[in-house]
Amino acid sequence: MDGPHGLRVTAEDFGLEGPRGWVFRGVRIDAEPGSLVAIEGPSGSGRTCLLLALTGRMKATGGTAAVGAWRLPKQMAAVRRVSALAHVPGVTDLDPALTVGEHLRERALLQRRFGGSLRDLLRPRGERTGDVETRIGAALAAAGLDLDTLPKGPRTAVRDLERTETLRLSLALALIGRPRLLGVDDTDLKLSDAERADVWALLASLAASGTTVVAVCSEAPEGALVVSTAPAATETTAGETATTAEEREPGATTPAETASGAEAPTEAKVPADAPETDAGTDNDTTATTTTTTAADSDSDSDSDSDSDNQDRETADALA
Repeated sequence: MDGPHGLRVTAEDFGLEGPRGWVFRGVRIDAEPGSLVAIEGPSGSGRTCLLLALTGRMKATGGTAAVGAWRLPKQMAAVRRVSALAHVPGVTDLDPALTVGEHLRERALLQRRFGGSLRDLLRPRGERTGDVETRIGAALAAAGLDLDTLPKGPRTAVRDLERTETLRLSLALALIGRPRLLGVDDTDLKLSDAERADVWALLASLAASGTTVVAVCSEAPEGALVVSTAPAATETTAGETATTAEEREPGATTPAETASGAEAPTEAKVPADAPETDAGTDNDTTATTTTTTAADSDSDSDSDSDSDNQDRETADALA
């Protein structure tokens, strides 16, 4: 395929805050065109959201970022036109009932209809057909997917593909549009060591051909520019000091609890006009407070004295 010119990707203090706190924050990137960028972190650390934000599919709320000459999030639409996504659950899912050939033809037709110029649409049908076949062949070659090795060739259903074949097909579909920035999710999910090495070698070859590749993974390979979304063990905001549990006032929350949306614990308070408990109640009655007032202590002492006096009077009467 024609070698695309990759885009430089930069970010400074890039972040996304949602209703329940920060999805990712403080991201810094400086990737030259044609770089292989690995977004590394555990599942649930905001890896996919960062990938979608860098490709113009999700609006960030903090910091700055740029893809080529376009700024994020102000120029998200422009970034979407020069980028593509592959293997993103819920975004680029393949239809298991369709065949490989049907997926490829559909993507090529959509690209010609919505991604091409008006001049391309006015070309003779033969030229347009030849261009579609050229794009599909180049994309398959770049993704390393040989249709002749599939059980039924291009008529193989997606549900019959192996895991790495599904990933390669998703890459081929994304490459049909000749993107300058390629985002790939779940790069090493449920792959063996050998399969993982093959996939990273493929992505490295795409980057070497000129496309800037940003891939989500749990463990980044050697030679990739690593961007980590894993939360720090301890995080202190500038101007603040770390506070231990003993030093915090009752009911205070830590920065981590505030970021996660946890509510501060409240203390149970007893109304001033609450009735006092009689000293003669049973011992197995559950206490409603853990604090005993001075008045309660005096009441208990008087009750004990009255009980002792009654015992002495009973003994004298019996004598």
